[in-house]
Formats: sequence, structure tokens, C-alpha cells
Amino acid sequence: MRILKHTGLAAIAAILIIASTMNSSCGIYRFRDVSIPDTIHTVKINYIENKAPYVNPQLSPRLTEKLKQKIVGQTKLSQTNGDNADWEISCTVRDYALSTSAISGQREATNRLTVSIHVTIYKRKGDETKEYDVSRNFEFSATQSLQQAEASLNDEMIRSLTDEIFNRIFSEW
Repeated sequence: MRILKHTGLAAIAAILIIASTMNSSCGIYRFRDVSIPDTIHTVKINYIENKAPYVNPQLSPRLTEKLKQKIVGQTKLSQTNGDNADWEISCTVRDYALSTSAISGQREATNRLTVSIHVTIYKRKGDETKEYDVSRNFEFSATQSLQQAEASLNDEMIRSLTDEIFNRIFSEW
């Protein structure tokens, strides 16, 4: 019985040591699966420009605001509007295209709205620029007009595109 108590205590001690070692910092902060070098403190998020052939007037302002909220809310970064931010993020909506995605009985059944965004991150401390393309498809019934589909898909589009941009920016560390 006495050996069992000591073995149990040793196991608990070993688990605590391993857990504390795993949580120690290696120069990188981690927040909700996001990791950022500890030398990065500020970010400038530029207004997302819409250069697509068709412009949804709500997309750029809502997407810009949601991206700012997500980055500030889920990272240690502070937002700045100055030109000396550690990182500067710029995005451009390059495509906003409608296509047919399914046909039933020789008629359109489902349409697809594809939104493509080009993301540029200027990392001032390393004088490095990274570029990514993000694209998402949104399906909707062919019985809806584009304006009806935009109204019903708007929140999903903003959330999905924000998540996709955020994940691309912070996935390489």
C-alpha cells in the first residue's frame, strides 16, 4: 500500500513537470492556436480595397472591420494607424464572380458566388513581404437574385473570409 502511494505521487509529479515544461515560452506567444514572435507588438490593418469587376458595397467596410476585431481580439497585437507598425496588412478583393454550380432538369438549380482576396503582409522588422490569395465559394439557390443571395449570405461571407484571411496570416509560425 505504501509503495502504491509513492508511485502515485511520483506519477503526479512527473505529469506536473512535463506539463510545466510544455507551457514554457520559447520566444513565441500562443493564443487559440495563433502564434506570433514575441518581438511583434503592433499591426496596421489597411482598408480592404475592392477592385473586383462587380462591387458589393458592403463587403469592404464590413470585412475590414471584422478583420481588425478578430486580430486585436484573438492576438496580443495592438492596432495602430501609424507607418511604423511591426506588421502592415493590406487586402484587395480581386474577384466577386457568379457562376452556375448545379443544373437540374436543364435548369439552373444552384449558383455559386466566388470571392477572391489578395493578402499582403509587410513585416517591417524583417523587411519582408508575404503574399497570399484567399478564395471562398458561397452556394445559393438559383431562384434567388444576386441581391437576395448577398443579403442572406452576407454574414457568412464576412465570417468565412475573415477566418480564412486570419488563418493564412497566422498559420506560418
